[in-house]
Amino acid sequence: MIKVMIADDHSLMRKGLQQILELEEDILVIAQAKDGKEAVEKALVTNPDIILMDINMPKKNGMQAIRELKERGCPARIIVLTIHEDREYLKKSIKAGASGYVMKDAESDHLIEAIRDVSNGQTYIQPSVNKYFAREEDDLSTPDINKKLEEDNLTQREIEVLLLIAEGKNNREIADDLFISDKTVKNHVSNIFKKIDVSDRTQAAVYVFKKAVNKYKI
Repeated sequence: MIKVMIADDHSLMRKGLQQILELEEDILVIAQAKDGKEAVEKALVTNPDIILMDINMPKKNGMQAIRELKERGCPARIIVLTIHEDREYLKKSIKAGASGYVMKDAESDHLIEAIRDVSNGQTYIQPSVNKYFAREEDDLSTPDINKKLEEDNLTQREIEVLLLIAEGKNNREIADDLFISDKTVKNHVSNIFKKIDVSDRTQAAVYVFKKAVNKYKI
């Protein structure tokens, strides 16, 4: 069973989520919290596998709660569940230590998928929000990003492929951009994943994002 805690300041939201989640045979809601302070306290006592964390909560907001849980060594993986489809909130969530980001108006299937993926060690960003990992000129094109990626023993070609993955491009598009074969791209992607220790393209995008994020005052 995947043990879940729900942290949200709206009682109806907490109860509604619990009803939806417990329709699944492999998910059990073991705790609820109405604010960030209570979320930290209950998480440390109940040891959930997954925490669904709202951002805007009293006493301690979701970001503060995530940071404190990480600082105190809480092993739970955290999915931000929010109304904010916003690049800044996404950046802050990932930097704070969240493993997932899902909108409150998402279909329940997205949330269930997120819980299962994150429980399995993957990173889940809701597809409609994932566009914010697309490479922007002022984000990932600086020499500093290339230098940071070179420190991970990536070749220049692997760095090019990784940045295109972060831009959201598939293997065919990467092959076209770099004038190489699909098979060569596939080999590069496999080598990249091994070197940076990720298992999927979203995790790779998050990895690049974290390398770039230090240039922001978050």
